[in-house]
Amino acid sequence: MNIIPADESSFFIWFFDHYTRWSLKRRFKQVWVKQEYQPAPQSKTIYFLNHNLWWDGLIPLYLNRNFLHQNARALMEDKQMRQYTFFSKIGAFSIDLDNPKSSLSSLRYALESMKRDNASLFIYPEGKITPASNSEPDFKQGLAWLYTNCKDADFVPIAIYSHFLRSSKPELYLSIGKSVNHNNSLGRNILTELFQRDIHQNLLSLREVAGFTDEGFKPQF
Repeated sequence: MNIIPADESSFFIWFFDHYTRWSLKRRFKQVWVKQEYQPAPQSKTIYFLNHNLWWDGLIPLYLNRNFLHQNARALMEDKQMRQYTFFSKIGAFSIDLDNPKSSLSSLRYALESMKRDNASLFIYPEGKITPASNSEPDFKQGLAWLYTNCKDADFVPIAIYSHFLRSSKPELYLSIGKSVNHNNSLGRNILTELFQRDIHQNLLSLREVAGFTDEGFKPQF
């Protein structure tokens, strides 16, 4: 099955930027953001995120347009891309996790995308929405493959968390962590475990303050 490539449209990006901000204000009591990583004008960055919410598909656009300001694309599961084809217009391209050959083609397409000026990529290494848990996430190995093949990029964890502690409407927390630095000569299994730990530690730190002190987070509404 062929990859669905990114086919950016400035109108679609503008429209869904406004739609996403409107939707977040409508659906959440508050959105909180913590930003420890700020890309430089010529930075190339791969962001990896946990995948627990329906909103995860629009969060990369929201973060990039409002905080990161890079030439962004995102990997998206093939089945979801075929159901929501408009995502290609805002920079998503497909990966078929059930087809190893096609998955590799998508990862190579990602590498080509990273050659663009000020390029960034958002990837959900779990590959599908999974229930929120206190345990470490279970990542596919595509992120580790990118890490060993894209050595000029920063790799940055982003933790996503939502709770109902203070209201019947949920609050959404987005924590952009610091760039991680692992030995890229390590095997993919070990690198995958390290990336899982990076996200898990970010999530644990987030949950300690979310809904209590909110330390380090700024409200967006």
